[in-house]
Amino acid sequence: MTKRAKRRVVERVQTGVRMEKRMLLVLKALAGALDITFGDLLEGIVLHAFDGKPPFGPETLGAVAALRQVYHLDLDASDSHLLVEGRRKR
Repeated sequence: MTKRAKRRVVERVQTGVRMEKRMLLVLKALAGALDITFGDLLEGIVLHAFDGKPPFGPETLGAVAALRQVYHLDLDASDSHLLVEGRRKR
């Protein structure tokens, strides 16, 4: 059995991460479109990033582009260290 085919047992923990709302909506919709859990999607993105590999192929990037339009997500990588918390509406 190759390393790719071998299942790995891990310990998962619940987290309370805060994230930009539209980004979260795109990610949740993408997970649904790929028929995987939100957590599995995030784990995959992070593992690819840690290895310096792109997490998505052309077809998935097309789905991401469409979802970004649906949810009006106009942020990109150049915004990653510039985001600040806005005031909540009451």
